[in-house]
Amino acid sequence: MLFQDKQIAIVGGGPGGLTLARLLQLHGAAVHVYERDLNRHARVQGATLDLHHESGLAALRQAGLLDGFQAAYSPDAAKLLVTDPRATIVLDDHAEGAQTATFGDEHFRPEIDRGPLRELLLNSLRLDTVVWNSHLLAVTPHGPGWQLAFANGTTATADIVIGADGANSKIRPLVTPIRPFYTGIMVLEGAVHDVARNAPRINQLLQGGKIFTLGDEKSLIISAKGDGSLAFYFGFKAAETWAHDSSLDFQNAAQLQAWFKQEFAGWASLWEELFASDSAPCVPRPQYCMPLTQTWATQPNITLLGDAAHLMPPYAGEGVNMAMLDALELSNCLTSDQFLNLQAAIAHYEQHMRQRTSGVAQETLEQTAALHSPHGLAHLVSLFRG
Repeated sequence: MLFQDKQIAIVGGGPGGLTLARLLQLHGAAVHVYERDLNRHARVQGATLDLHHESGLAALRQAGLLDGFQAAYSPDAAKLLVTDPRATIVLDDHAEGAQTATFGDEHFRPEIDRGPLRELLLNSLRLDTVVWNSHLLAVTPHGPGWQLAFANGTTATADIVIGADGANSKIRPLVTPIRPFYTGIMVLEGAVHDVARNAPRINQLLQGGKIFTLGDEKSLIISAKGDGSLAFYFGFKAAETWAHDSSLDFQNAAQLQAWFKQEFAGWASLWEELFASDSAPCVPRPQYCMPLTQTWATQPNITLLGDAAHLMPPYAGEGVNMAMLDALELSNCLTSDQFLNLQAAIAHYEQHMRQRTSGVAQETLEQTAALHSPHGLAHLVSLFRG
C-alpha cells in the first residue's frame, strides 16, 4: 500500500482524527494521534451530535462501529422543541409522536453525546495510538518527512502528517495561506450541571432533547446531555471583537445574567436559569468560515480534514459529519491501489473534499443568515416541517 513502512501522524483527537486512525489501522497502517488533552477524561465534551446516513454513519459503518454506536446513541436527544423568545411553543416533537425513521433510513439522524462517541472511537484503537498531552507547537521538514514539536518538550517524526486540529489548526498554514473570514455571528457557549436542580423550568421544557428559540435576529439552542447536564449556545450579530469590547467576565454568572437581561430584553425569565449557576464559565466563539472557492497545491505527505480544512458555522449540523466523511474518503484514497503515489491519492481526496464542502458551507452560511434574520423562527419551523 501507499503507506507501507511509513509512520502517519494525525494531529487532533476529535471525531474526524479518531475515525481516520481507526480506518487506517484496519488496513495495518502505523498511526499515532497527537492530542493536546492531558488524558481522555481531561476535558468535558460539548453538546450532542446528529450523525447523517451518508457521512458520519457511513464512516462508522466502514469502521465496523455501527453496532457500538447503536448501543450508545440517545434516542430522546433528537426530539426538539421550537419556541419564540417568550417560551411560547410553536413546534413540539414530543407531542407529535414518536420518531418513525430508524437506522438504514437516509433521513434518520441519530444523536449521540460527544463523550460517548469519543469513547467508542478511542476504544476501537490500539492502546498506544493516542499520545496525550501533545499540544503541538511546530511542524518542520525533517528529511523526506516531518518533525513535530510539542509544548511538553517532546518531539516526534512522521512520514505523513494529517491536520485534524480544528479551527485554529497549526497544520493549515503548512498546506495553504488561506484564512477563514468572520461571518458576523457571535456564539456564547455555556453549560449547566444538574439541570433538574439548577434549571428546573428549562429542564421541564427540554425533556431530554433540544430547544431551539429564535427571535429578534438572535438564536438560542439548548441540548440535553446524558449525564444530566445541558449545553447552550446563544447566537447573535456582533463585531468580531465583541468578547474583548464587552469587558464581560465570562466566568461571572451575575454579569452574564445582567448582560442577558439587557441584550435579550423581552425574552422569558426562565432563560435566565442558564446563568443561575457559576459552576460552568461561558466561552465566546466568533463564527468563522473558510472561503467557498479555496484551493491549494497538493503536497506529497501532508493534508487536512475537518475544521482545519473547511471551517464553517454549526447552523446546518454538518461539521462533525463532514469531518468523519473526510476521514472515510481520505482513508479510501490512501488504501486504494489506483493511485501511483501518495501525492496523487491526496490530490484526489483534496479536490473532491473541497468541492463537496464548498456546497455544504454555502448552505450553512445561508442557514446562518436565515436563522438570525427577522423571519428566523418562521424559517426554522418551515425547515423542520419539510
